[in-house]
Amino acid sequence: MLSIAQPGRAAEDLEGSKDHPMLTRFAGAWINAYSVQDYDEAQMPNQAIVDHENIKVMPLEGKVTRIGYRIDGGKSALEVYRNYTAALKDGGFQTLFTCKNDEQCGGEFQSYVLNGDKVRPGGAGDAVFGGNYYAILAKKAAPAGDVYVFLDIMHDDSNNITPVFQQVVETRPMQQGQVKVLDASAMQQALDQSGKVAIYGVYFDTDKAGIKRESKDALDQMGKLLKGNPKLKVYVVGHTDNQGTLAHNKTLSQQRADAVVRALTDEYHIDGKRLEAYGVASLAPVASNDSDRGRGQNRRVELVKE
Repeated sequence: MLSIAQPGRAAEDLEGSKDHPMLTRFAGAWINAYSVQDYDEAQMPNQAIVDHENIKVMPLEGKVTRIGYRIDGGKSALEVYRNYTAALKDGGFQTLFTCKNDEQCGGEFQSYVLNGDKVRPGGAGDAVFGGNYYAILAKKAAPAGDVYVFLDIMHDDSNNITPVFQQVVETRPMQQGQVKVLDASAMQQALDQSGKVAIYGVYFDTDKAGIKRESKDALDQMGKLLKGNPKLKVYVVGHTDNQGTLAHNKTLSQQRADAVVRALTDEYHIDGKRLEAYGVASLAPVASNDSDRGRGQNRRVELVKE
């Protein structure tokens, strides 16, 4: 673990959050935003961003950890930045890019970082930063996959705090074969036997409710099931793992369930009266949330027979 200072104010940390195992926090920092995805895409700013319409960044895939820290404003952005750069160097990381303020980073850099859902942690909150800011992208080669760390360190003059956005990407090949799309007959069999069926082939972007195109096969089979059984009525139930707050995940799971219902009614012409959406967050796990595998099993959509 890279250590830059003493442990922070963990009592004020967002529920369920923690430091990345490779990089501890700055002394006195607390976590106000946090997300971890076992496999996701990320964008690492590796050059100045001047034109918001023509952005060039480093795209990466792997395990992505995004953390938003807050530090009392008595610590300058420069002091925090210097501590992080020293820790990364001591830990064997190579600096790929670093910049200070709009003059070096580009006039659109902060806007991109603060609003990019593939850069910052969800729920970090927007603010107007009137002080200095620094950014650094570093890389460490590893046999299991290279590790990249991006840090955006600012001083918020209006609120007298020093926020830090941290994104860590542990690159590695995605494990294949984890999901098999059930066909309509298998879904029907599961409904007949247990009154419910788990669907793992409906995909969403991290912390989003828009259904991804890769979900078509699963939706096709769900549509076929419902068209072949015109009297069948189901609850469409969204489930999440336990990463993040329960309240946030309850809203997210409801939005995802609503999105599936809309897809079935709009694209497959299923009568909406036969479908009812519910989001239950992490309240009905099928595996332990203590492991990547378990969390993957818990993220699902279920059809439950009415």
